[in-house]
Amino acid sequence: MLAGASKATIDKLQRLLNAAARLVSGTRKFDRGLSQLTHVNIHWLDVLEQVTYKLVSIVHNCLHGKAPGYLKDYCIPVSDTAARRHLCSASRHQLVVPRHSLSMCGRRTFSVAGPTVWNSLSDELRDLTLSTDSFRRLLRTHLFSEYQYNQCI
Repeated sequence: MLAGASKATIDKLQRLLNAAARLVSGTRKFDRGLSQLTHVNIHWLDVLEQVTYKLVSIVHNCLHGKAPGYLKDYCIPVSDTAARRHLCSASRHQLVVPRHSLSMCGRRTFSVAGPTVWNSLSDELRDLTLSTDSFRRLLRTHLFSEYQYNQCI
C-alpha cells in the first residue's frame, strides 16, 4: 500500500517513527544522531526501507508458493516466459515487470512495484534456494549496509 507513496506521506510516517525512537531511547527532540541511533542501536529501518523489506518479502513468499494465489499470479519469472527464456535476466532469477501507465497508480500496484524492487536486488538476494529466514536476514543486512554506505557519501 505504501510502495511509491508520496513524499509527504512517507515524511509523516518517518516523523512518527522518529518520535517512537526518541521515546524508546529517552532522547529529546533536538538531540543529534537520531538516525544513527535508530539504525545502529535500536536496529530499526527507515519507513522507505521497511516498505522495501515488506514488499520484497511478499515477492519471496510468492516465489516459494507461500502467498495467496492472487499475488502469486503477478510474480512471473522471466525464465517462464517463452519469448524471454534466452535472455540474461532469465538466469538471474528476475521477474517480468508488466507494462503500466505513467500515472502514479500504475507504478504503485503490486504487479509492478513487487517485480521492480525484486529485480533491483543483488543476485545473491535473488537466490531462490534461500530459506525464508535466511533471505530475510540477508535482506535486513543489505538494507542496513545501504544505510551505512549512504552515510559515508
